[in-house]
Amino acid sequence: MERPLDPTPEAARPEGRAQARIGESEKITINLGPIDLGHVDLLVAEGVYANRSDFIRTAIRNQIERHAEVTRQSLARRSVELGLRRIARADLEAALAEGRRLDIRVLGLASIAHDVTPDLARAAIASLEVLGSLQASPPVRAALADRLR
Repeated sequence: MERPLDPTPEAARPEGRAQARIGESEKITINLGPIDLGHVDLLVAEGVYANRSDFIRTAIRNQIERHAEVTRQSLARRSVELGLRRIARADLEAALAEGRRLDIRVLGLASIAHDVTPDLARAAIASLEVLGSLQASPPVRAALADRLR
């Protein structure tokens, strides 16, 4: 079942702290020049940040906050759900029973339940766009490969 759009950043919602931790396992690699890296290390050495990762997470959050209005408008225009979207077997079966196929768009984490079969996922999900992270079994992920954007 699709949830209504809530443009409030997840970390600002009361339940957001616990849910936000789910997505923190994603790793990214960035390249910094020696001067930028030196500035980061100096701020860490001065105790402004606990470590490089703390600096980078803070910088990213500050930029997200700085561009919150652009994000809000884009989410509304694109009908994207913000935060955690759990896709349960019952949700997919209900959609099929109603003769519907789901177009799912998530900014955050989309999690497809372990009991969802590849055939059920293909039958019930017309498209899946995830800006963030997708948790799904390898067979379900493979079954939806042509629908992922």
